[in-house]
Amino acid sequence: MIETNMIPSMKGSKWWDIARHSPPSSTMIESSSSSSSFDVAKQHMDGRHTNVILPSIGMGSNSLQSTTNQLLNTMNLPLRKKQRKLVRDNPGVLTAIARAMKMAINECQTQFKDRRWNCPVNDWKKGKHVFGKIIQRGCRETAFVYALTSAAVAHSIARACSEGMIETCTCDYRYNRKPSGIDWEWGGCSDNIDFGYKFARQFVDSAERGRDLRFVMNLHNNEAGRLHVSNEMRRECKCHGMSGSCTLQTCWMRLPSFRDIGNNLKDRFDGASRVSISNEYRGFTRKMMKHVQLKPYESGYKTPTREDLIYFEESPDFCVPNHKYGVMGTQGRTCNASSIGVEGCHLLCCGRGYITEEIEEYERCNCTFHWCCQVNCKICKIKKKIYRCT
Repeated sequence: MIETNMIPSMKGSKWWDIARHSPPSSTMIESSSSSSSFDVAKQHMDGRHTNVILPSIGMGSNSLQSTTNQLLNTMNLPLRKKQRKLVRDNPGVLTAIARAMKMAINECQTQFKDRRWNCPVNDWKKGKHVFGKIIQRGCRETAFVYALTSAAVAHSIARACSEGMIETCTCDYRYNRKPSGIDWEWGGCSDNIDFGYKFARQFVDSAERGRDLRFVMNLHNNEAGRLHVSNEMRRECKCHGMSGSCTLQTCWMRLPSFRDIGNNLKDRFDGASRVSISNEYRGFTRKMMKHVQLKPYESGYKTPTREDLIYFEESPDFCVPNHKYGVMGTQGRTCNASSIGVEGCHLLCCGRGYITEEIEEYERCNCTFHWCCQVNCKICKIKKKIYRCT
């Protein structure tokens, strides 16, 4: 069995740093739109495309143009040769990838906000790695980050195709040729998960290097993330008929929300499988390593499936600072004194105890409704107790 100290550390995928270059004030691809997939399909058929890169109020045209030029110049970005070619061959994908990273960062911090490891990315704008030094370890936190970022690219690219952002893809009309139901028929604009999945596999996996267990781990978790997107596609329909009778429905395939993907991957994180490979695989080529059969680290456990997350190193102790892996500890973190869950003070503070602070906040109060249609509220100052780990 290969010992973990014989496996080189990895700094993480450099393409993650594309997040630094994305337009900071533009609308996220994941954000909801007033247009349904059916409406978007009609725009495509009319020769019009939905532009989802909407700069917020106050963002000057010069700033937006500068950011756009920066994204178009791939030489300024941390990409490998194959990734640069994919970007050049598919105009529009780089913006979608950049926003995918923003989606992944936001989802990671949301999923782990109450955990000892809370997916910190506070220093990434200062030139440090987006997800910090924890990525150097082959632990379950690293597994989650790889799966989530790969899923985000597949999701973002698939959505960008149906929104008309990418020149080489559009809506997925394959379903329109499939048999329909009794009271519904295929139509509209399906999110192009086929293109999104294939592009994400080529783009994300091409960043990996090596011929060791870490290489296999990264590829497996990348694929797990993509599968959680493609396998969760769902049918959405729009009714037609007199007075809302819904005698016939037009249906298309829609991506799940990225929050659903995050929830699923978080469940897989909690049940992640520790794996190993035997020494007999030493000397294998990269292509051969892609097909290595992983086995549970301890006998008696089931072999991980393609959708499971895998790791080979135990996580560090997140209770106390560990600068080697960028761990800041939990001292000073706010906790819930009345909870016995992971956000509770006992678990989050690692048994060290906590202190109580009283703060003042302002919030709306004494709201009254006036016909029609206005709600008037007062602003009240309230005292609130918060609890911090010692």
